[in-house]
Amino acid sequence: MPCSHFVPYNRGMIESAAIPIREPTIDTLAGAAAVAQGIGRLMARNDIWTIPEMPLVGGRRADLMGIDSRGKVVIVEIKVSRADLLGDGKWTDYLEHCDRFYWGLSPDLDRQCLESADFLPERCGVIVADSYDAEILRPAPLLKLAPARRRAEVERLARCAMRRRQVDFDPHCAPWGGEHSG
Repeated sequence: MPCSHFVPYNRGMIESAAIPIREPTIDTLAGAAAVAQGIGRLMARNDIWTIPEMPLVGGRRADLMGIDSRGKVVIVEIKVSRADLLGDGKWTDYLEHCDRFYWGLSPDLDRQCLESADFLPERCGVIVADSYDAEILRPAPLLKLAPARRRAEVERLARCAMRRRQVDFDPHCAPWGGEHSG
């Protein structure tokens, strides 16, 4: 399932304080879908099952959200452009919804900024992916959610996955019980 919410940025030159920086040459929409596919394969091999575009309480959407074999919740925030990576000031909102958080990046994206204190490297893992596969460059530490919070997140994930499956099977069910319900 392609990641449908990614909005392409204007490619070209982005001005920084000192040096103009050229955006990656891959199309942002196609690049995000490719990264999601590679990460999905990595996760599946490790018995972590994810769904894309998972709505969270508060109106945010996790690019990939899933559950590992021990019931721990994992979120991956995908970035394929420097502007998107540096301009996302609300990513820390995801931390309250998961036991492990990863940045999922395209191979050509400079990831040096993820080592700065602003990106909480002690709390966030890093995955680099293309459409074929992915590699964890920095594992995400396990920062356990409260049991009640984890249960609520797992139930929301299950309901969302079941609803999507039912709507795939029978599109007439689409108007009922939207992803934000429950």
